[in-house]
Amino acid sequence: MARVDYAPGGINPPHTHPRATEIVFVLEGELDVGFITTENKLFSKTIKKGEIFTFPRGLIHFQINNGKVPAAALAAFNSQLPGTQRVANALFASSPTVDDVVLSKAFQIGTQEVKTIKSKFAPTK
Repeated sequence: MARVDYAPGGINPPHTHPRATEIVFVLEGELDVGFITTENKLFSKTIKKGEIFTFPRGLIHFQINNGKVPAAALAAFNSQLPGTQRVANALFASSPTVDDVVLSKAFQIGTQEVKTIKSKFAPTK
């Protein structure tokens, strides 16, 4: 289990847990949550204090506080080692890096745009 506190506008960006299903219980405030199926269908809703939402194992999902007040939630997993892979970090900050041409074609953007996005994920020293 983990407690997550979200400032207004705070986000837990798109990620997966390859070895666990996750359940989120809202302690305070409200969160917009969602996951994307393997058929690329989005299931999303706003959950408020006292409500829960389940993210199936391995599916890309997210949480964001679109409210004007802080929110807090408990996240629980059905595995002691759920793993976490953040989608943007995996694609734009891997080591070694994914070739720019692969990302350019995948996202249908120019290689300069890929370089710009990668620079935003560059590790800071």
